[in-house]
Amino acid sequence: MHIIDLNGRKKEVTDLDKAIQQAENFKDMHHIPPVESDKERQAYWRDIYKKLVQLKSK
Repeated sequence: MHIIDLNGRKKEVTDLDKAIQQAENFKDMHHIPPVESDKERQAYWRDIYKKLVQLKSK
């Protein structure tokens, strides 16, 4: 199974539960103090998380 990330790249998912857990951890991470790239990175991981959860619900 696979998902397509925000950059249009196909990402293979071999362990869906582990991938969801990892994306959940990364989606809200940020530097202290926050840096501009944090917003971009968080948007990426939130998108990945959403797509993984949708994949699991199918």
